[in-house]
Amino acid sequence: MAFVILDPCRGEKSGECVTVCPVDCIEEGPEQFYIDPDICIDCGACVSVCPVDAIVEEYDMTPEQEKYLDEAEEFFANR
Repeated sequence: MAFVILDPCRGEKSGECVTVCPVDCIEEGPEQFYIDPDICIDCGACVSVCPVDAIVEEYDMTPEQEKYLDEAEEFFANR
């Protein structure tokens, strides 16, 4: 399981999540930040500091939100 950054991050990109991540699994993309699902250790540190509540657990996403996990996986696969 991993955490996923959703649409509220687009345009916000405040970056507190990057600062608190103990495994450096969050990177800035062109429109938002992304969490690498292969590196995330599910600690939840990023969730508590997100000012727009854009970070959720993978298994708590709605079917409409699953595209954000796909985007994160694609972002890290194409680096």
